[in-house]
Amino acid sequence: MSDYDLVIRGGTVVTAADTVRADVGIRAGKIVAVADKIEGGAKVIDASGLLVMPGGIDSHVHLAQPAFGGPKMADGFETGTRSAIAGGNTTVLPFALQPRGASLRASVTDYHREADGQSYCDYGFHLIISDPSPSVLGQELPALVGDGYTSFKVFMTYDDLVLNDRQLLEVFDCARGCGALVMVHCEGYDSIKFMTERLEAAGKTAPYYHAVSRPQVVEREATHRAISHGELIDVPIMIVHVSGREPMEQIRWAQQKGLKVYGETCTQYISLTADDLKGLNMDETGGKYVCSPPPRDHASWEAIWEGIRGGVFQTFSSDHCPFFYEGSEGKLNPKARTSFKWVPNGIPGVEVRLPILWSKGVGEGRITPNEFVALTSTNHAKIYGLYPEKGSIGVGFDADIVLWDPNRKETIRQELMHHGSDYTPFEGIAVTGWPVMTILRGAVVAEEGRILGTKADGKFLKRGLSPYAVPTGRTYL
Repeated sequence: MSDYDLVIRGGTVVTAADTVRADVGIRAGKIVAVADKIEGGAKVIDASGLLVMPGGIDSHVHLAQPAFGGPKMADGFETGTRSAIAGGNTTVLPFALQPRGASLRASVTDYHREADGQSYCDYGFHLIISDPSPSVLGQELPALVGDGYTSFKVFMTYDDLVLNDRQLLEVFDCARGCGALVMVHCEGYDSIKFMTERLEAAGKTAPYYHAVSRPQVVEREATHRAISHGELIDVPIMIVHVSGREPMEQIRWAQQKGLKVYGETCTQYISLTADDLKGLNMDETGGKYVCSPPPRDHASWEAIWEGIRGGVFQTFSSDHCPFFYEGSEGKLNPKARTSFKWVPNGIPGVEVRLPILWSKGVGEGRITPNEFVALTSTNHAKIYGLYPEKGSIGVGFDADIVLWDPNRKETIRQELMHHGSDYTPFEGIAVTGWPVMTILRGAVVAEEGRILGTKADGKFLKRGLSPYAVPTGRTYL
């Protein structure tokens, strides 16, 4: 009988802390040995010339999310998680959305029906709070946090999701009481409505004007307001999908003040610009890039890298929010042709998150491989209550591993993708660094773009309270 179910031999193990040449021994889905030389594996994988890193954790993806009467999302759990493992990810955290007027608990139950038996990788749920009624804040939310749904997201924009300032304060207060970590989408609702109406009145309705309708000042103002509310209540908050210098500097200011404010940025903010929304002569092809906040400009790329290198951002996510491009359910639907405000808002990206960050970050000398692991796996696990089960390579961790070729050159194109969408907004981007194999709890689930796992492989993860959500103890109350 072999000592190990699987031995990964000859690779270079990269964690957030160390880079060492080592073998990895796996038994019953767990890492049980990391040593210079390991013998006795029932199965051996030769990782010579490859990096052995923790599987990616994407803590910001949208799958099978209700569309409030709009076009249907292109990915449910089956295609979305299939795309995730092809890209080297072993855990995703999508959102269970509470429609207005609905029970939060019932919304979570409904979302489980979408996910059960349909996931190629492990998954947990964030909550989305759209209706913070007394029963939600007094009963449902604290109970759900106790059941392992230990983070939730609130929105400062969108008709069906926006919370006013009083509601934000009440939700923040509830989070402080039950130990939940709050994620905040920071864009000013009224400012966007004002800009949109002015642009439409001027006949400026092409997809490019989506970006014009929500400039950085709108994101900056909302970011500062969210930070101020968090300071007032003394609740830690995560500002998600930060797009450029102005909101980034608000987060840095808060961190320098000693506030527990964390930052997340995404693939599109180091690889796309607002000019992509112009398409061809302002035509509808720009709709492929419509997401919020929108991509900015090359100067914003550098600001994001400044924030990454300076520790302003703890996590790098995809904000995978996929829609079709063609057809009545896509970004070219008849309503969307009349104004940018009707273009489905979001882009696919879970599969290319790791290659783009590695290529532009490690490959171009901006970050180290260890920082890459922290930004794409370890910090996600620590911040969202998955550590030490997930997020590193060491004895006792789940054997969630990606074998990575740091020298592999590829050009991103739709024909390589495994998502449900009919396009990728990152078409034509050349990268160096690519996932060769994805291992989930000791089983090889993807290799060289081939899906070897099944949609029954993924398991739901109940998460612990985040140590990052502990208040500072400084309160105005």
